[in-house]
Amino acid sequence: MPRNDKSASRRTDRQRRNRHASRRRFLQGTLIGATALGLGGCDRLSESPKVAETLDLAERLNLRVQRFLAGARGLAPEYPASMIDKTFRPNGSTNPQAARYRELAANAFADWRLTIDGLVDRPQSLSLSELRALPARTQITRHDCVEGWSAIGQWTGPVLADLLDRAGVQSAARYVVFHCMDQLGGEDFYYESLDLEEARHPQTILAYSLNGAPLPTANGAPLRLRAERQLGYKMAKYLSGITLVTHFDDIAGGKGGYWEDRGYTWYAGI
Repeated sequence: MPRNDKSASRRTDRQRRNRHASRRRFLQGTLIGATALGLGGCDRLSESPKVAETLDLAERLNLRVQRFLAGARGLAPEYPASMIDKTFRPNGSTNPQAARYRELAANAFADWRLTIDGLVDRPQSLSLSELRALPARTQITRHDCVEGWSAIGQWTGPVLADLLDRAGVQSAARYVVFHCMDQLGGEDFYYESLDLEEARHPQTILAYSLNGAPLPTANGAPLRLRAERQLGYKMAKYLSGITLVTHFDDIAGGKGGYWEDRGYTWYAGI
């Protein structure tokens, strides 16, 4: 490619990244502010149903507005290979110490299986090799962390919607809950959830590969969720199971996710 063409391509890449970064900073600033308000007022929230109801209404409004603007099938930006970051910074846990995870990792996850159960007609139990044999999607996308940083990487794995179809989702199901093998604080296992609309989005995949190589431990090996229209804490790592449910009431703290149980908003769309 001539030098002028290369320079123009790099400028275009930078402009695209800067444009999306500006929007990301605005959205993340809004979310962090709302989260800080929630966390800072936890005691008051427990004593004030009216305040909790107001915050819940704001979250539901945010979901509706985002989906109205982006559309149910609207895609998150995808990028050229030239924009892939050399090092993809990990978020959350980076080296789980739970006994079951250490045991599975020691055998290169040969004995690991992903279960899909709950409100499904055909419960599934899939090995890593079986998942790798399924049709896969590869996408180059940007990971946006609530802490304010981002990174671009290439992810490969089966589309979650295909796995849900394989299991046969029952009509009563409203949410998809992701169970993980990492423990934060040495006690509670991480978990997350999406509603069925986000779970069936074409860019929502279960990734076993990052930048053309097997998923590193720090980035969620052997399998992690990629829900590209969500902030990073929604993208559960170290997956072990998926459960289809009607509600979260009897799961951990009942808010639909590890951080949500501690004050973060359940809907983290960007």
